[in-house]
Amino acid sequence: MQDSLEFLDDFIEQKNDTEISASEIAKKLKTIKREDEELFFKYLKKLPNDILGDVVLELPDYYLKDIVESVPKEQLKEAIEELESDDATDLIQDIEEADKDKAQEILSALDKEDQEEIKRLRRYDEDQAGAYMQTEVFTAFYNEKIQNSIDRLKRDKREGELENIHHLFIVDSLGRLMFSISLEDLILMDFSKTYESEIEKKEDEFQPKYVEDDDTIDEVVRMFEDYDLSTLAVVDGNHKLVGRITADDVHDIIQESATEQIYGLAGVDDEAEHEEDIKEAAKSRASWLFVNLITAILASIVIGFFDNTIQSYVALAVLMPIVASMGGNAGTQTLTIMVRQLALGEVDFKNAKNAIKKELILSVTNGTIFGIVMGVIAYLWFKDIKLSLVISSSMLINLLSAGITGATIPLMLKRFGIDPAVGSTVLLTTFTDIIGFFSFLGLATLVLL
Repeated sequence: MQDSLEFLDDFIEQKNDTEISASEIAKKLKTIKREDEELFFKYLKKLPNDILGDVVLELPDYYLKDIVESVPKEQLKEAIEELESDDATDLIQDIEEADKDKAQEILSALDKEDQEEIKRLRRYDEDQAGAYMQTEVFTAFYNEKIQNSIDRLKRDKREGELENIHHLFIVDSLGRLMFSISLEDLILMDFSKTYESEIEKKEDEFQPKYVEDDDTIDEVVRMFEDYDLSTLAVVDGNHKLVGRITADDVHDIIQESATEQIYGLAGVDDEAEHEEDIKEAAKSRASWLFVNLITAILASIVIGFFDNTIQSYVALAVLMPIVASMGGNAGTQTLTIMVRQLALGEVDFKNAKNAIKKELILSVTNGTIFGIVMGVIAYLWFKDIKLSLVISSSMLINLLSAGITGATIPLMLKRFGIDPAVGSTVLLTTFTDIIGFFSFLGLATLVLL
């Protein structure tokens, strides 16, 4: 903890000239909080207002209730004023979840322009592009002299009105988006001319990439990935420029989505896992473990139907786990691929047929290969050709069923509006275990007895 204290002391006293990120400060504060909560709030309150808001946003959500109670309302208000509009909106919403009355007091204390921006951004659903945009944009009119807009940019940068600028957006007299110019192209232009004279002969070079404010955030992510963007313009239904989305925000969205998918496939709740209260994490895990217990009982019931077969042929008990394990692993491979491709938009209901066909081909191929391999092993092990044929056939059936269920379960869940990452693994395990045991023991009953 001592290193964290020295780091924060140097930052607060401005002894360190290097640029320090809010994320780095948040990590140091978390180290302190684990050992001394009072000291944590002492240092948090000492942070300059121009970085306090960013640091609070980097801290886990479960810190927020204590932060809202401990940090003065005026300091939170000033910290929000330093944030860009999208981050200010996020922080107000986070404070509201912890203390609705205090959030309203802070919002009312902001100037009218900030209030209107926050209220406007809050109207969007969380899966719409508008919910992630910043309203602060660098714009210029088509017939404006370039030098005038450069002077305006310098002034706004000095006054802290604009940050993280990569593009200039050219709009018409009604504010509708016309062109987009990167700063590296802008500095090559003749500042004494108007944008119209610089652009008119090469309009194709400056055609803007944009989304509408009610487009889905998945479309935004796709645009950034397809075109390697740093900034994306956001327009309303009348094509009026209303904001921009930057690459750092999209990076956070992708990271959050990937984390949710990983946790969902493991059957745990990502929010509960980040709570300090162990009870919440235990409760979250226990609920899925209970479901898993039920599915395991169902598989055991299937085995129970064939208890006479197992007693008559003890080798079946030795080989039975192999069939179930191979089916489970093969299904998990297919399931993981499908969930990820659905999240990336590479697979949808229109082209799902091709994706399922591919998985079926892979399943039949792997089922045939490993069925033959396991058949040979079983024969060398137990010297029984019938047993070898039973496990070979069962291996093919189970890997084929694992491929089908692994490919179709995420699609069915998505069709019913359920996150494909949540619960897919438990359903898959149920199918592969039941089908694996039933096919293996059923074939053994028919062939061996």
